Amino acid sequence: MKTLIAVNVALCALGFSAAFAAETKVKMADLPMPVQQTVKEQTKDAILVGITKEKENGKTVYEVETKVNGKGRDILVDATGAVIEVEQEVEIDSIPAAAKAAIEKKAAGAKITKVETLTKGGKTTYEAATTKGRKTSEITVAADGSAVK
Repeated sequence: MKTLIAVNVALCALGFSAAFAAETKVKMADLPMPVQQTVKEQTKDAILVGITKEKENGKTVYEVETKVNGKGRDILVDATGAVIEVEQEVEIDSIPAAAKAAIEKKAAGAKITKVETLTKGGKTTYEAATTKGRKTSEITVAADGSAVK
C-alpha cells in the first residue's frame, strides 16, 4: 500500500513538473533573429513584460506579453517570426455592438471582469471573463454576436 501511494505521488509530481516544463521564460537575446525582429516591431509602442517559449502542437512558439496603455496584450509568434495570434485587453464599449450585446446577455447577472479581442488567422473574436459569486467563466463571440466554440 505504501509503495502504491509513493508511486502515485511520484507520478503526480512528474506530471506537475512536465506541465510547467512546457513553458519556459526566455530573454530577447536567446530568441531566433526573426523572432527578435517581430518582437521589436510589435513592442514599439508597448512595454515588454516577458517572453516565454512553449510547444504547441509539436511546434515551438513564443508568447510575448506586453502592456499597451495599461492594458495587457499577448502576441504569439512562431519560430519564423510570423505572428500567429494577438490577444488584446479592451474596454467592452470598444467592441462591435452585436458582440457587446451578446456578451452582456450571456453574462446575465455575472460581473464582466475583462474583455479581450483575439485575432487569429485574420479572424477576430471577442472574449469576456465573468464572475458570479465564486464561479468564473469565459464567453467567446464573433463580431455579429454569434457564439464561438
